[in-house]
Amino acid sequence: METILRGGCLCGAVRYECTGDPGDASYCHCDDCKRATGGPYTVGVLVRAADLRILSGQVKGHATVADSGRKITRQFCPECGSPLFTRAEKCPDLVFLKAGSLDEPQRVKPSCQTWTKRAVPWAYIDTSLRAFPESRPS
Repeated sequence: METILRGGCLCGAVRYECTGDPGDASYCHCDDCKRATGGPYTVGVLVRAADLRILSGQVKGHATVADSGRKITRQFCPECGSPLFTRAEKCPDLVFLKAGSLDEPQRVKPSCQTWTKRAVPWAYIDTSLRAFPESRPS
């Protein structure tokens, strides 16, 4: 059975759906993700870009250069600023959905965490998860 993940922004201007089976979900503790979300980390759900469809509204993107030296574009609602997707130059056929933007975020379960060397000590993360001090090895 095909999995359908649906989500959107805080104000409702942007709605999306993603068909197909999602890949891994992971916590990211990098400084850019912390700043982009305003929280101690982000949770991204890996999906195929071809499976993602924006149903209403438009997204705006902000590109930065990651520690890898490659471009990362974070996409968000231009009306309310809600973070929605991250696209990495390293893997153009994939998109990370922001788990907090999903209608049913409980449907995903992170399997690992990255950039743990930059994690803040007061944000608890399950210590049984695989952890990578920097980015996850390709």
